[in-house]
Amino acid sequence: MSHHKTHLPPTLDLSGWRKLPTVLMVIGGLLSAIGAVRIPAVFGLSWLLAFMFYYSIALGALFLVLVHHLTDAGWSVGIRRFCEHLASLLFPCLTLLFLPIAFLAPKIYSWMTLDPTANNLVAAKLPVFTMPGFYIASAIIFGIWWLLTSRLCRLSLEQDKTGAADCTRKMRFHAGWGIVAFALTLTFSGVLWMKATSYQWFSAMYGVYFFSDCAWIGLATVYVIAATLKRQGTLALVLKQNYFYFIGVLLLAFTLFSSYTEFAQYFVVWNANTPEETFWYLIRERGNWWCLSMILIFGKFFIPFFVLLPEKVKMNFKIIIPVCLWIGLMHALDLAFNIFPSRFAYGFPLHLLWLPLGTLMFMGGLLAKLFVKKFNAHPPYPQRDPRLLEAMGVSQNAVSDLVDAQTAGGSR
Repeated sequence: MSHHKTHLPPTLDLSGWRKLPTVLMVIGGLLSAIGAVRIPAVFGLSWLLAFMFYYSIALGALFLVLVHHLTDAGWSVGIRRFCEHLASLLFPCLTLLFLPIAFLAPKIYSWMTLDPTANNLVAAKLPVFTMPGFYIASAIIFGIWWLLTSRLCRLSLEQDKTGAADCTRKMRFHAGWGIVAFALTLTFSGVLWMKATSYQWFSAMYGVYFFSDCAWIGLATVYVIAATLKRQGTLALVLKQNYFYFIGVLLLAFTLFSSYTEFAQYFVVWNANTPEETFWYLIRERGNWWCLSMILIFGKFFIPFFVLLPEKVKMNFKIIIPVCLWIGLMHALDLAFNIFPSRFAYGFPLHLLWLPLGTLMFMGGLLAKLFVKKFNAHPPYPQRDPRLLEAMGVSQNAVSDLVDAQTAGGSR
């Protein structure tokens, strides 16, 4: 593909947006507090929706960091640092935001109030589907996230100071075991925290489905942040225009993969035709859940797929950023489609829509403030990554020629 120069618009003025996270926190916090007092059960599900939304973004960013180290890619150097900051939100930020879910778990998960000796579906999932099992498993998951993200971030920042090649080797080592731990903990957390709202349901595809959605929303978030930072000039040296093509290609790929896993899950359930599986979809054919399912079919696949398909569009910020925001909306609706029917089997009461919006606003504002603080506290991109020159578009031969020329000039 061509590498022609693209003249970007003038630098963005984001001064007017600095107060937005605080405004979101205040409004969202007020709505969340009202919901927690008046309807704690619905508040618990709404908080779970917001938590899983931002949790999936952090997991998507962590996946990109792991893939960067495992593949030793050059183009992803520019996005690595802020992806590390997004991933580091898993601990302690999202861990603390999980506490309301842990406190309200008996109201969110109906299986916690059932006797396993009288319910075979709960007994089949022992010992995890017990209150101690739930809390112990959750603690282990967050402990793994803390170990993995803290090691990767610490070594990345240490390399900025020392430039030691040993830091790169250690990050590759952590990415090696981390990608296995990532697959296991992502699958287990998706099942334990979200799928378990319908404890009767069985699905062998759920972990893959949740992973594809995490990567999908993670790539959309990364594209928006990368485009904003390039327009600001912060990452102009390490984010060339064709790198956005690479992110766009991945976004298109995971649009297909996410839609495929969702269809495959439905197809397996339809083909097996067992009551323990089909009831999940039968509930979602009632009331406004049917309308939402149709919205997801067209909004989650057809619209982003056909928009992302042309080659040049992937580098057009005016088109792709609205698509990324649309992907965020579809992801939130998809999570609601998974979570809320466990309580509202005949459709979501729209007069309660303010509560999930409030939790999304509060959590989004808080995490945005913490992310910006982390980003401003460190260099915007890895300063001594072995692939930094490649990311800048400078060939190693050109550097060698420059050094030789300087050496020859000095000798004369």
